[in-house]
Amino acid sequence: MFCRNQTTRATVARGSALEMEIRRGKFRRSIFLDTLQDSDIQKKIDYEIRMRDGACKLLAACSQRDQALEAAKSLLTCNARIMAYMSELQRMKEAQVMQRVARRSSDAGPMDDRLPCKGKVAISDLRIPLMWKDTEYFKNKGELHRCAVFCLLQLGGEIFDTDMVMVDRTLTDICFDNTIVFAEAGPGFELRVELYSCCTEDEFSVGNTPRKLASKLSSSLGRSSGKKVRAALEPGAGSPVSNGGSSPLLLPSPSVPGPKYHLLAQTSLTLAHVQDSFRTQDLSISGNEECSYWLPLYGSVCCRLAAQPLCMTQQMMSGCLKVKLGGDHQSWTKVYGVLRGTNLFCYHRQEDVEAKVEPVFTIAINKETRIRATEKDPQSKAQSISISNQYGGEEVTHTLVAESREETQRWMEAFWQQFYDMSQWKQCCDELMKIEVPSPRKPPIVMAKQGSLYHEM
Repeated sequence: MFCRNQTTRATVARGSALEMEIRRGKFRRSIFLDTLQDSDIQKKIDYEIRMRDGACKLLAACSQRDQALEAAKSLLTCNARIMAYMSELQRMKEAQVMQRVARRSSDAGPMDDRLPCKGKVAISDLRIPLMWKDTEYFKNKGELHRCAVFCLLQLGGEIFDTDMVMVDRTLTDICFDNTIVFAEAGPGFELRVELYSCCTEDEFSVGNTPRKLASKLSSSLGRSSGKKVRAALEPGAGSPVSNGGSSPLLLPSPSVPGPKYHLLAQTSLTLAHVQDSFRTQDLSISGNEECSYWLPLYGSVCCRLAAQPLCMTQQMMSGCLKVKLGGDHQSWTKVYGVLRGTNLFCYHRQEDVEAKVEPVFTIAINKETRIRATEKDPQSKAQSISISNQYGGEEVTHTLVAESREETQRWMEAFWQQFYDMSQWKQCCDELMKIEVPSPRKPPIVMAKQGSLYHEM
């Protein structure tokens, strides 16, 4: 059957009261699914708040600089995820309101609910070249400046961070070996890449400053207000607090002494930047040489950005077909067809698909393919589908006949959806791009000097 990609999948028992309510209209189904999505996002927010509390406690208790840098990195990542989830929740609420308003209008006519499929977007081989002065790099003169850096990557509500890398003038490039995969991207995605830096020479005190500040504020503001402020400022108090209603009040992250990361550079990548090769993109640099966290960047980042739409990797339609080539009415062949990527694979039987047997033949389904539903065949009395492709300057036409009129309609809908997905994902549907599954993180290893632009010049 035709498989349409959905972001939310809910299991409803057949014949249950809930199923009968959903059958009354799409409006009530949307309410049910939206409630599930709201609950999932709220759970993610609660989880990140707990992680943020743990990072605050760990940062306050750290005695080693490396531990404090990792804890500060975790705190920044948790805060970013909380804000991303809250923004996503707000967008969902606004979309629900707009959907309800549109459905209330009886004169609006049928709504076009065709949506492009989702897909995977992967970024890997991140490399940011540095531009040290000659006296610093070649002559090894001047004060040794060292910073801890990492990248924060956000696509929609998904946020990932890379490993932390220590950078000084002995390195010519900042290299991140992580392969990061976003699993729920649409063709209109925007991938934000942010580089954060923290000077390791900055002094930071370990103590109970927030507790002292909270005690002073609580005594000056009074018992009732002081308790709320004290709860917000003390470490571990970043969890939601009731504001008198059903929704939690998200308090700001408590101020904890320790190293602070600063945004050093950023860029945004879209579908237009996707290429199955190593490419250079521009970076927007923040700060200047007076900042302690400053590093001499070239102003560019090198990376590989790949995408795999689901229409290229998953089976979008399958079923039994009769196929003939050209106008010979006697050359019908019974096959089991599978629509995936830019091909309709034709097998002898369904079991061959699971056994990974080579298909009998393949029919191209790409941006140049022409497909139309023809009138009923005078001999078979069934509606057929005509697929035409250009091969070597000649047009080759295959005719398909499904088992029933309903099956024919499902095949036509699958073809139109496939063409729509290709039009939205553009170059990502020319051929399947390779995405390597990221391996579990390993402890960072101190590497020797790697070749860079200095050595290539």
